[in-house]
Amino acid sequence: MTERADQLILNYVSKAADAAHGVLRPDQRLDFSRRLRARIEEERHGSQDPRRVSKVLARFGDPVLLVEREVRRLAESAPGTVRTQAAPALPTSGPAPTALSPARSGSPARSGATAAFPRIADDVSLPPGAVRGPGPAGRERGLPFASLRRAAMFSANPMATGGKDARTVVKDHPRETAALVILVVAALLVPFNLPAVAIFRVPVMVWALGAILVMAGDTWTLRDRLIGVCAPLLGYTAGGVVVGGLRVGDQPGLQAFMLQFFNVSGVMFMIGTGAGVAWLVYRLLDGDVHR
Repeated sequence: MTERADQLILNYVSKAADAAHGVLRPDQRLDFSRRLRARIEEERHGSQDPRRVSKVLARFGDPVLLVEREVRRLAESAPGTVRTQAAPALPTSGPAPTALSPARSGSPARSGATAAFPRIADDVSLPPGAVRGPGPAGRERGLPFASLRRAAMFSANPMATGGKDARTVVKDHPRETAALVILVVAALLVPFNLPAVAIFRVPVMVWALGAILVMAGDTWTLRDRLIGVCAPLLGYTAGGVVVGGLRVGDQPGLQAFMLQFFNVSGVMFMIGTGAGVAWLVYRLLDGDVHR
């Protein structure tokens, strides 16, 4: 986790340095990168959580925008110390830029550099329908399934997806990913009607292994883990009873009910497993998951 958080910061500072290439002088570019890294470390507060670091970087905004503001600041404070060509154009899509407050008054300055990097402030403007939630980095709500849409961007920049694109999630959570795959395999084995091992059906044994991995993890909350693990059992029992009872119809007797129960319980187990896995995947990708 530590390496992942540090890599996010390194990638962000590198993008800013690349954007400053040809725009700032080499010494200005080096000073800009150094101050940017120092400000990120200050806002990071020593956190090693990639999600927390991603939120901090998101508050800084687009690296190209930071370079453009540095160029304007240098041009205003010391005309002639920066190149006259324009900074690279901003991309047409991506997170909204973050406002930066002016540098502290009275801070010492020299030609082409400042002693302190400007403090960051959350952008007060949000997309229509979005509401900022509590927390140091703020949260945007009101955009349905936004986290799932971001996670579907397998080739996306983790900076644009809050560090939660699907490839990154799989890499950072191998145990959780393995548990989800095992649960899916358990559901897919139901139609094959494999012979039982002792008194246990093969899909049940595979599900038990996946359930152990889910409960042993600490990424999901206890409530989420219980939902993911119990959904297949609920589908098998309650779903089998309800649907089996409806299919009995006018046929009397326990034998007719048990026949219908076993006919539908396997399908209901698969449906319950799918619902439980879908919930765990959503919570794994959702930014609101807390350890």
